[in-house]
Amino acid sequence: MRWFKWGFWIVLIALVFAFLHYTLPQRDIVRVTGTEIIRQDFSKWNRIFYAQTDSGNNEGVNRDLRLINTSYPDGKVMVFRNEDTGFGWPWYFKLDSSNLQAEAADRISTRAAPEWVVIKHYGWRNEFLSIYPNAVTIWDVEGPDVRIIPWSNIAIYIVMGLFMLGFYRLVQRFKRRKIDPALAQIEERWDAVEARAAEAGEDVDRARGGVRAWFKRWFG
Repeated sequence: MRWFKWGFWIVLIALVFAFLHYTLPQRDIVRVTGTEIIRQDFSKWNRIFYAQTDSGNNEGVNRDLRLINTSYPDGKVMVFRNEDTGFGWPWYFKLDSSNLQAEAADRISTRAAPEWVVIKHYGWRNEFLSIYPNAVTIWDVEGPDVRIIPWSNIAIYIVMGLFMLGFYRLVQRFKRRKIDPALAQIEERWDAVEARAAEAGEDVDRARGGVRAWFKRWFG
């Protein structure tokens, strides 16, 4: 039972962490190396990782997908998609994918003369599922060593911590008012049942001893 409890909490914490890691914004300092538009087919495996089509267009099984090709300071590459989120999940209310594509194209630079930018995004990159993180905004920075403090993530974690603390206190208060008295009452009733069972057992023992004494007296 203890292993089941630990397994349940480990799985729950892993799911919450994966949800937050996918949904909350991340910021990468990169160099834009190019932009392109590809025809993307969606399957049952990767459709959940893509946002909706641009506002005003109909959704289909495939559509054009804007990509932003980038390179990190250490030479590793990353490809971002550029999709509208609209008013759906996750709630970034992004409606300017075309403008963002133009801004990214205007910042294309070479390795010899790099222009470093910050791309705020969410999501994961997975080559097997053909999914990309979705770029939300882009802005210039002085260099690849600029330190960026994720104030929005910190604020979200603080709010979540306060909410979880309030929920924990609410559960503890409910436990003290409702569950603990009910458990105490059940324990009292169980003790009473055990006491009655013990008394009944003593009565049976006394009756059994009386029968044996009667047989001994009459039949030796």
